[in-house]
Amino acid sequence: MAPDGPLDFDDDPEGRGAAGRRQAQPTARLPAAGASRHGWLVGGVGVLVAVVIALNAFGSPERGPRGLTAGGAAPPFAAPLALSRLDGDVNVAVKAGSGDAGAVPACSIRRPDVLNLCALYEQGPVVLAFFAARGEECVEQLDALDAAAARHPDVRFAAVSIRGDRDALRRLIRDRRWRFEVAYDRDGILADAYGVAACPQVAYLRRGGAVQATSLGALSAADLEARVRRLER
Repeated sequence: MAPDGPLDFDDDPEGRGAAGRRQAQPTARLPAAGASRHGWLVGGVGVLVAVVIALNAFGSPERGPRGLTAGGAAPPFAAPLALSRLDGDVNVAVKAGSGDAGAVPACSIRRPDVLNLCALYEQGPVVLAFFAARGEECVEQLDALDAAAARHPDVRFAAVSIRGDRDALRRLIRDRRWRFEVAYDRDGILADAYGVAACPQVAYLRRGGAVQATSLGALSAADLEARVRRLER
């Protein structure tokens, strides 16, 4: 298990935990468990609500208040898998020594208990969903994504649960039997990084991480299938 703060394990495929961790050199005190580095809210029905984003939060013009801009680059991240025992904030560092974002680059963290976006888009196009476990519409859309994943083996599917209770999330994943990986963002930093404004919100990424499109809210089965086919082409 990792200490409080962003994951900073660098290329630890055996999942050695703290014993294999590179020591962080933060410029400020890392947030405690559950503390939000970039705050956001979840409404009573589980809908993700957009927040005011600091202009210099990531130094990138590619993030908008309603998802990523088409043609831009998806922010890299390394997040604990919800079903794993790994504990820690999501690493969103682009380079080493990035303080609260992470001590090592997110792309360098390759472990079996981590969802690494860079590792996904290196393999092919990616369908990446953001959701809140309490939203029934969100959960049903992830069921549809799981079915789509079975029809499109060349596309990588994954999801990120934003904050909420991790034990409840684990029960949900097991009950729904989702076959794609689900990460846990305990302080909601990816809601800011990806301009999450609805539940569910899905980013469609080309191989290499370029953004093709973003969809907000639940899609019909036909619309979802068309979007995945377009990405696959």
